[in-house]
Amino acid sequence: MVLESCVFFTPSAPLAIPMPATAATSSTVPADIAWRVVGLLNLYRLLVPVVLVSALWLSGKPVSMVPHPSLFLAGCIAYFTAAVLLIVARRLRWSTLRLVAIVNASVDSAAIGFILYASGGVSSGFGILLVLPVLAMATLAKQRDALLIAAMAALAVLVQQFFVGLEAASGFAAYTTAGVLGVVLFVIAVLAWPLANRIRESEATLRRQEVDLANLAQLSQYIVQHLRESILVIDHQDRIRLINESAAQMLGDGKAYPDALLGEASPRLLFLLERWRQSTGDTGIFPATEQTFVGADGAQVIRAHFAPLGVSTPAPVLVFLEDTSLITEKVQQSKLAALGRLSASIAHEIRNPVGAMSHAGQLLAESPHLEPQERRLTEIIRNNADRVSGIIDSVLRLSRREEARVERLPLEAWSEEFHEEFCETMQWPRERLRVSGASAEIEVRVDPSQLRQIVWNLCENAVRYAYPDRETLGADSVIEIRCGRLASNGRPFLEVADRGPGVAREHMDRIFEPFFTGGRGTGLGLFLARELAQTNGATLLYEPRHGSGSVFRLVFADPRRWEVEH
Repeated sequence: MVLESCVFFTPSAPLAIPMPATAATSSTVPADIAWRVVGLLNLYRLLVPVVLVSALWLSGKPVSMVPHPSLFLAGCIAYFTAAVLLIVARRLRWSTLRLVAIVNASVDSAAIGFILYASGGVSSGFGILLVLPVLAMATLAKQRDALLIAAMAALAVLVQQFFVGLEAASGFAAYTTAGVLGVVLFVIAVLAWPLANRIRESEATLRRQEVDLANLAQLSQYIVQHLRESILVIDHQDRIRLINESAAQMLGDGKAYPDALLGEASPRLLFLLERWRQSTGDTGIFPATEQTFVGADGAQVIRAHFAPLGVSTPAPVLVFLEDTSLITEKVQQSKLAALGRLSASIAHEIRNPVGAMSHAGQLLAESPHLEPQERRLTEIIRNNADRVSGIIDSVLRLSRREEARVERLPLEAWSEEFHEEFCETMQWPRERLRVSGASAEIEVRVDPSQLRQIVWNLCENAVRYAYPDRETLGADSVIEIRCGRLASNGRPFLEVADRGPGVAREHMDRIFEPFFTGGRGTGLGLFLARELAQTNGATLLYEPRHGSGSVFRLVFADPRRWEVEH
């Protein structure tokens, strides 16, 4: 399947309405088939004078061929000029097909009648030149108009023969020939009726089919544009051939449009497409591994699915873009429901035994008769008991989580308060936690307590995993809290960045899953942080920091945008 062209359909475009068969008649504006007939007749008009003049010129005896050579030449020139004018007049807006047929028939009858007179009347045989024009115009006209066209041609023959008879005595045979020619012209006009009817029926059928095809194409475009799924079609040159509105919003309306290069609209999506082509050879429907990227708004995490169109090589590719937040929300709701049911059992069945074990370990560690190795074992008991207690506390916080109490919050003032509280509580050097980019103009709509919990979790992770040894902190061992607005859409954000070892590439897609630890922690801190962010209409994203380290970006809903929409 090869996509030659595509249309970026707008819903406001009107659908074409099928026309009944009776509407495509000769009284309507000339259709394409009528103009094709007129065009062929114009070509005939251009050739006839040229052929006649050439024959007269090459003969060398013009008087022997025609009685009035000068009039004959003038008639040919006039006919040729009229043909040219009719070709030019085709660009005009003719009101009806009937007017086109009568005007063309009048020109043919007058010009050929004059040529007949100059050549000596019907005895010259040039009367046969009227047959084709009469046939052509009769097929375009109604039955009554077809007879009118034949009558004009026959009258032109008889009138010119009358004037020829005044100049030179013409026998009865000449008038008989003129009459027979007139009858032949009428017969041709009558015989053209079935052909004219068939042409009009074919034209009406063709118009209906064109309208039906146009309606189907517009309907298909309308359906594509209003699909919930975001789709686009990429050709073998990596150009966007078709894209619906939701996909354009995901990739950025200013860059994603038909005929745009995919690499300019979304370099990450182009990379995923190339990786899919290399892994599947354009034969697979969906990628073997999950392929996600961040949307143009900086807040959506989008999963891409690819499917080849047709069997050609290389084939165009149909790309489905899926907002993972919708699926994640459903999955997380199920997980939270399960965790809520589980938390009650954990609170009653696990917490008390774990507390007893932890207390017993502490009492055992106080014994003066323990060897160093035994004290090490009691330390392991206490540490793991504390870890299990931390998991239980996190699960209980999830089960008791209340609905966010959203309010307007200036990021600058909040960031400064958080800086003081975190450094004092965690005994972290104030110069090692920097706040930058905060502006009094940046406000967000968020629950302050839940925002504190999110950012505290991120900063605590940075302290614990990026800089575990406080005694060996380097010059770049700094946690940064940066605030600002995204350049793409102006949405406010807050990000926590560090210069630690970062997250392993194979773990990047799983760090927000519950109980995924990568060998460290309880595995619920980042999960809880993202859950709280989603409750406040925000999105928590991770990306590796250039050089080394991690960046966790919290993208808020813009209060100004919220006011406009609501």
